[in-house]
Amino acid sequence: MSQTPKEEKIREHTFDGIEEFDKSLPNWWLFTLYATIAFSIAYWVYYQKASMGLDQEQELEAALAEIDEVVAKAKAEAGVIDNDTFAVMAKDPDIVSAGQLIYTQNCSACHGQNLEGGIGLPLNDADWKHGGQPLDIQKIVVEGVATAGMPPWGPVLGEEKVNQVVAFLVSKQAK
Repeated sequence: MSQTPKEEKIREHTFDGIEEFDKSLPNWWLFTLYATIAFSIAYWVYYQKASMGLDQEQELEAALAEIDEVVAKAKAEAGVIDNDTFAVMAKDPDIVSAGQLIYTQNCSACHGQNLEGGIGLPLNDADWKHGGQPLDIQKIVVEGVATAGMPPWGPVLGEEKVNQVVAFLVSKQAK
């Protein structure tokens, strides 16, 4: 028993003698179309109307901050000390607490328990006489300021403790 092929429906219009079959689109193609439409609507609502996701500027800032932090950590591990390294060290609670202890033992007599000053200049404001950048602060702590009566603490404390004190001071500046 042979089956006769099913007759295909032909559209009523012709153009240049060409006739078209009237077939529906494949299901996989329709599924892809509808899924794309649903995704674009959800994306639009999520990012544009509901403001739930980060916008492009926020994503860029977050990515750049992450890159800066990774670079600063790599520099710190390599022994390179710069302003960025101190900024990362100032976020580490262990380094800051160690620096605070060293500050309390050696610096608070002149600069005050709360960095408010006394014999020495206050350290809790943004106006620093000899430079307020972390490397400037490190240089002041290491070499001292003879004209202001501050002794050099570098030989007494050593590099690691000086860096901890500077990280503590930088952490207080950021607030």
